[in-house]
Amino acid sequence: MRIIDSGVLSRSVPGTDRANLTFPAVLCRSDGTLIATWHSGLTKDCADEVIEVSRSSDLGKTWSEPERPFGSPVLRGVRGTVKIVYLTELAPGRVIAASMWIDRETYPDAPGLFNPETEGCVPMYILLADSEDGGETWSPWREVPMPEVIGPASLTNPIMQLPDGTLIMTIESNKHYLDTSKWYQRVVAFHSTDGGETWGKPMNIGFDPTGLIFNWDLRSAVAPDGRIGAFAWTYNTETESYLNIHRRVSPDGGRTWSEPEDIGVTDQAAHPAVLPDGRVILAWVDRFQSQSIKARLAPSIDGTFDPETEVTLYAHEAPKEDPKGALGFSVWSFGLPYAEALSDGTVLVVYYAGTEDAMDVHWARLAP
Repeated sequence: MRIIDSGVLSRSVPGTDRANLTFPAVLCRSDGTLIATWHSGLTKDCADEVIEVSRSSDLGKTWSEPERPFGSPVLRGVRGTVKIVYLTELAPGRVIAASMWIDRETYPDAPGLFNPETEGCVPMYILLADSEDGGETWSPWREVPMPEVIGPASLTNPIMQLPDGTLIMTIESNKHYLDTSKWYQRVVAFHSTDGGETWGKPMNIGFDPTGLIFNWDLRSAVAPDGRIGAFAWTYNTETESYLNIHRRVSPDGGRTWSEPEDIGVTDQAAHPAVLPDGRVILAWVDRFQSQSIKARLAPSIDGTFDPETEVTLYAHEAPKEDPKGALGFSVWSFGLPYAEALSDGTVLVVYYAGTEDAMDVHWARLAP
């Protein structure tokens, strides 16, 4: 595998509400058009954050000027912001947007999304919108009701569509902000058979009933044969350490899953790109060893990611003086790659990188 092209999708503007461009994702529509989304704000989490959108008609080499079609909707009478948007094309021209909305009023003095004392989270909700013209215009947002067991809901993957048209949405649970009880984190799958209007009961994908292992930022994709591969950022709460990425495979549309399998690479997985022949490209972030973003190729959704195929997409240069120690914030100033198969058989990976004050959205195109 090799990198055949790369560039900057959107450049930040330090000191403005475009200083931190993060959480990128990209959709390749059936006509070959690319639509990228990302978070824009003064910092990675802030009250002025907004989602930006850009398009490309030349496989990602050039991109349109950013637009802001989604705004910051009011939900349940409360002001909030949209943290992230993932797009899925359900049919030619028909696109569904899945977003995570953050309540910015209930806990106005919160230092961030999480309560450092309780590990609880501010209220977060999942919103959906539809487009019938390829993402040019959008319906109003609609809320996806969540069962109480989920708590504030985290969205870490686009909606997936199975060969029979069933939609799958994966959601991570969180504790409520002031909840002091032990946190038993889980990630679940919801199914919809009516185009995302209603959703069934949650089905566990990753859950440790002892509360020892957390499965964060699950990234999943559907193979041509209908199987689903899910890749978890795995955390040991006792040792307070990140483990290697673990994979689970579902043969039945996300209703049951294989036991977690260590795939031999460390830290946080990207959304995997699945090629028409079933091959899979997985990018990932290695923050604490090589401080880089890399990618490998596997022959199938459950195949081995061959080290011989590995490429480095980004190598982070740590600051010469780091008063926070152990690389401090610098290890969080790059990451969250997202891979998407393109119409010509190549794969585009988007990711963010920069410094605490300014982060840009980058892209690289891979030939498998």
